[in-house]
Amino acid sequence: MSLGFIFTKLALPFAPFLYLLAIGIGGFKQTKEGLTELFFDHTLNVDLLMALAAIGACLIGNYFEGAMLTFIFCLSGALEEYTTNKSQKEITALMNLQPQRALKFFETGETKEVDVTELTINDQVFVPKGAAIPIDGQLMSAVATIDEAAISGESVPVEKQQHDPVFAGTLNQGNPFTMTVTKLSSDTVFAKIIQLVEEAQNTPTKTASFIERIENTYVKFVLLSVPLMILLPHFLVGWTWEESFYRGMVLLVVASPCALVASATPATLAALSNAAKNGILIKGGIHLEQLAELKAIAFDKTGTLTRGKPIVTDSFFLTDDPISKNVLVAMESQTTHPLAEAIINHYELQLTKELQQLTVEEITGFGLTTNYQGKQWHVGKHAYSLAEIKKDEKLATLVEELERQGKTVIFFSRENELLAILGLLDVPKTNAATAVHYFNDSAIHTSMITGDNLGTAKAIATQVGLSAFHAGCTPEEKTAIIKQEQTIYQTNAMVGDGVNDAPALATATLGVAMGKGTDIAIDVADLVLMNSDLDKLVYSHRLSLKLKRIIKQNIVFSIGVIILLILSNFLQFLNLPFGVIGHEGSTILVILNGLRMLQPLAPLKSNNSDRCTPCPLYQAAITH
Repeated sequence: MSLGFIFTKLALPFAPFLYLLAIGIGGFKQTKEGLTELFFDHTLNVDLLMALAAIGACLIGNYFEGAMLTFIFCLSGALEEYTTNKSQKEITALMNLQPQRALKFFETGETKEVDVTELTINDQVFVPKGAAIPIDGQLMSAVATIDEAAISGESVPVEKQQHDPVFAGTLNQGNPFTMTVTKLSSDTVFAKIIQLVEEAQNTPTKTASFIERIENTYVKFVLLSVPLMILLPHFLVGWTWEESFYRGMVLLVVASPCALVASATPATLAALSNAAKNGILIKGGIHLEQLAELKAIAFDKTGTLTRGKPIVTDSFFLTDDPISKNVLVAMESQTTHPLAEAIINHYELQLTKELQQLTVEEITGFGLTTNYQGKQWHVGKHAYSLAEIKKDEKLATLVEELERQGKTVIFFSRENELLAILGLLDVPKTNAATAVHYFNDSAIHTSMITGDNLGTAKAIATQVGLSAFHAGCTPEEKTAIIKQEQTIYQTNAMVGDGVNDAPALATATLGVAMGKGTDIAIDVADLVLMNSDLDKLVYSHRLSLKLKRIIKQNIVFSIGVIILLILSNFLQFLNLPFGVIGHEGSTILVILNGLRMLQPLAPLKSNNSDRCTPCPLYQAAITH
């Protein structure tokens, strides 16, 4: 094209030939794509409009403008491809983190580097310090320090204990360790993450799908408008045939919907990449779009709003005998019940060898019993007679208050003497109240659906500030409640982590699974919070609202530019090169605006005056 321009200035005869050569070379790819879609898919796209405009410009002798059109269109196409690919960099980074080799232990005791696809379940693998864990498995060494940012988005390393699960793609930041393989390379959490992100990026939003559907119709409308643009001004306004034809070619360019087509997809891809980087898997842009329309959200209790492990919140010993606590801890050390673990962790006592070897009998429905120092000791929900407790007004009031707060009450006795009363509760996660507060402030109805008893459900609902709660629910009842909310609010979400939550997750408009939950819950959910962090749910909602704003901005801007360029062309203010610049420039701006979705969201501004004040019992529980 440059040579053609020079030849034109020097009045040399081969200038048109050079322009045609530039148009043929530069426009070959787009023209081929346009004709391929026309003949094989029977659809019209913007590539064909650009090719027709360049040919039309040449027919009226405007070779330079035809070449300029082709050059700018090709340049903008290259920039579009570059910027769109940029939004997919997170999935590329994830794939690069996926380990390919592993150090396998053989029966001889030697280690040999093998491909991860060769590993089978129960193989022993050695992981050096600083290396990526090659496959999902179970830690065999005593301790390990793992950076799980690749799957959870959390930068703080996790301290793992023996038999804890470890995941492929995470980094060993501590001493070397050994592990046992529990999943094949194709079934690892990391492999599923990559698969889900890839599938999500190929699932467009409703807005993007609608725009793609109207593209073919819109292009047909433009092609029908061009002859009218040529004929009507010539006969009604008195334009020359050359001017009318020229304006028709400009209309082909400026009325093309390139910017409109690019309004949603690049922004959505960028948002999905942003979410993946923060440990949030969203199984398609359509779910992110639905999240912005959320009107109601229901939470499971255990493991979702609460930690999933009870702790001792109240401890009342009725005797000063120091041996009592030691016997209590010694008895609880002989069982694996979650309540026993809570009691052991609460007191943290060093036991004598005699107490460590204490013989304890576990009686189903009663608790634990043992014989020590010639006396019978009992601990459990029924380890002391309620009839005896009711004889003491203070003790009866204490037990009633603990039960009213939804706590599990444990009695500790020796012979017929009550030694202690303990209250245990599965307390809310530290960020549960903050997340619920955010959704309440966003005019989204919040509720809890749990299979737990009424007292416990009410206590947790009050502490975190939920609008409503449903206790004692079976999986079928959970699903029925979700259906009811869907009827009332249209767009609703269910957040859970267990097998019993799966039907409700599948029924809700949006199912949100905790990444540390069961596989079935993760499989049926639309969003997965890899670190089981409710702050990430808030982040997802804010991300969806930002995406909605950006897509609206892009659509309004692209339509506005098209109207402005069409009017400028009809008023004869616009020539073909500037029409191309305006049209393609708007497309680039729309894509760049969409790529703002790659930027991390700013932290929410704290407003202490608006925050719920946790009750003293909750504060005490957190400190234990």
